[in-house]
Amino acid sequence: MSTSSTTLAAKDNPVKVSVASMIGSAVESYDFFIYGTAAAGWFGKIFFHTNDPIIGILAAFATLAVGFLRPFGGYLAGHFGDRLGRKTVLFWSLLAMGAATVLIGALPTYEQVGVLAPVLLIVLRMVQGIGFGAEWGGAVLMACEHAPAKRRGFFGAVPQVGIPLGLLLANGAFLLSSHLFEGNWVWRAPFLVSFVMVAIGIFIRLSVKESPAFEAIKASDTIVKQPALQVIRSDWRMILKIIGLRLAETGGYYITTSFMLSYVMLAHVTSKENVLWGTMIGSALGLGSHLLYGALSDRLGRRPLFLFGSLFTIIFGVPMFLLINTGAGVMVIAAVSLSLLFSHDPIFAVESSWFSEQFPANVRSSGISLGYNGASVVAGLLPFIATGLFGVVGWMGPAIMFSLLGIISSLCALSMRETAPAVVEKQAVMPMSQHKMGTR
Repeated sequence: MSTSSTTLAAKDNPVKVSVASMIGSAVESYDFFIYGTAAAGWFGKIFFHTNDPIIGILAAFATLAVGFLRPFGGYLAGHFGDRLGRKTVLFWSLLAMGAATVLIGALPTYEQVGVLAPVLLIVLRMVQGIGFGAEWGGAVLMACEHAPAKRRGFFGAVPQVGIPLGLLLANGAFLLSSHLFEGNWVWRAPFLVSFVMVAIGIFIRLSVKESPAFEAIKASDTIVKQPALQVIRSDWRMILKIIGLRLAETGGYYITTSFMLSYVMLAHVTSKENVLWGTMIGSALGLGSHLLYGALSDRLGRRPLFLFGSLFTIIFGVPMFLLINTGAGVMVIAAVSLSLLFSHDPIFAVESSWFSEQFPANVRSSGISLGYNGASVVAGLLPFIATGLFGVVGWMGPAIMFSLLGIISSLCALSMRETAPAVVEKQAVMPMSQHKMGTR
């Protein structure tokens, strides 16, 4: 990121901006993740006409995958984020996401309207996917582009806290709802209450200034007419690398959370409440771990922190399932929590700063949004694939798949350049590399 690119526009307080981005991300994450929980625990029977539990879960996870048509949302967000501003995209993405979530909570079931029920569910899930795909790039860029260069890792990690916070709220909402309501209201209530959270998120996001990097681009008249297309042509290799980098984080995340809810029921190992508690505890720890990992990346570098998480993913696949297969509540909770804390969090914490530092400011929103959401094409299918593997070869199938994702991401990380300013300075890089850092 260029220091000079931000001098033409005043910066807002980086703490205020990063916290505002985090709160909005938490709301969108809550909206998105309650669907994953509802798909695993309820939607197979409610929206699909089948008596086979595996087929019902596969059908529900198929609609989960539809929501991961996020690259389209990423494309739109990148294009308009580079042309109209990061803040504008954040407003519309949160509004679209919230409207779709509330409407899902009000949908009729298959028993009430037949095949129209899953059709409406899939359409609204597609809207959710587009909204969620548009969210991340703008949120992290607002934080990173307002932050001091040598603390970009820390402030870039603050919006990432919104993901575990959203997941914590989502699972907490279902646990609370199961004690307050019965029948369909158990899953409807968490969707409907999203209305209040979205209203709060929009109010907070409207209170912050536009990104100084984007204001500088406007002032210098360097806005690109077709930024998404340009970055695809010029930096397609970097986009593919980012897709590979994200597989351990996003793929492992959905195996640990969404798939594991259905696995423990299909394998008759333990109750899904233990998985929910493990997810909640891991998410609660993530509220602090993301900030720690982000701060460490400013000192040690982005790549070492990322590799810590991807290597842990490699070695933890089989042990995670062995712990869960004991059926003991404490072991299940520990397995899920450890996966989130050491596999997901160190990777996710550095993605915002590391990815954004790879692209010039005038196509940065497009570059990171396309790469980030491209990985979601695969991630959205993984609970579906993991369920199929379990049905054919048992638990070892999804366990090995979990580790393979870590191998892919580790190889991609080794091919990426280090971008943390403090580390680059210590390494006394060549003048040409310094010039690249100054223009990105």
